[in-house]
Order: sequence, then C-alpha cells, then structure tokens
Amino acid sequence: MDRSTQIKAMASEQRLTILRLLAEPKKHFGHQWSADAVEFGVCMTLIAEALSIAQPTVSRHLDILKQAGFITVRKHLKWSYCQRDEVAIKAYLAWLGTELSLND
Repeated sequence: MDRSTQIKAMASEQRLTILRLLAEPKKHFGHQWSADAVEFGVCMTLIAEALSIAQPTVSRHLDILKQAGFITVRKHLKWSYCQRDEVAIKAYLAWLGTELSLND
C-alpha cells in the first residue's frame, strides 16, 4: 500500500469523521433501510447526509479512503455501500507507530 496515499487520507477532518462514523454503523446509520449497515455497509448518501455535505464531495472523500485501503465499497443496484477495512487501518496505525518511535 502507498503510505503517502494513506497519510493524505488521514489528513482530512471530514475523512477522519467518516471513519469514526463507519466504526459504529449500527449507532450512526441504524435507520438505513436498504441493507444492514453492519453486514453490508453504509450507503454513500447517508454518509453525505451525516456530514451535511454534497454527494460529489462525499464521493471524493470516499474515493481517497478507498485508494488508501481504509474502506471497501460495494455497489448494489444504484447505491454504493461503504465499510471500514479494520485490518488495513490497524496495519497503518502499527506502521505509523513504528515510524514515529524513537530508536535509542
């Protein structure tokens, strides 16, 4: 994975908010009717509504998170559903911790 893309993804408060919301899909998106938010993911439209931003803006943020490997996007009919990739996020955090640690 390209670490510079991951760093860019984490450099936006809105993208961090998206990741925080997706960490608890049942809590934040339990009202989603089209698919189970935990099992299938959260509809991009609901993410845009949660952040009070336009669809094209949320699409760009989600694309950057997808490029970084932090989310997966699954299409069903006319909707796109997003889920966090916990393994990728944990690997990034472990890498970052290693990079920032002091070597005596």
